[in-house]
Amino acid sequence: MTFDSDSTSAIDDDVRRLYEQYQAAETDEERREIALEMGKLDGRRHADIYEALEDE
Repeated sequence: MTFDSDSTSAIDDDVRRLYEQYQAAETDEERREIALEMGKLDGRRHADIYEALEDE
């Protein structure tokens, strides 16, 4: 199984950045918005994994 390491690395960087923003958020609304964005990134990561599995 092979993954596009550039894509995975970019997603990892985005997740780290969002996690830092989540930790610094001052309101529940800010945390909610950041959590939703993190969920979108997680969905993209899973899509990449499933695509790689289908290509095997």
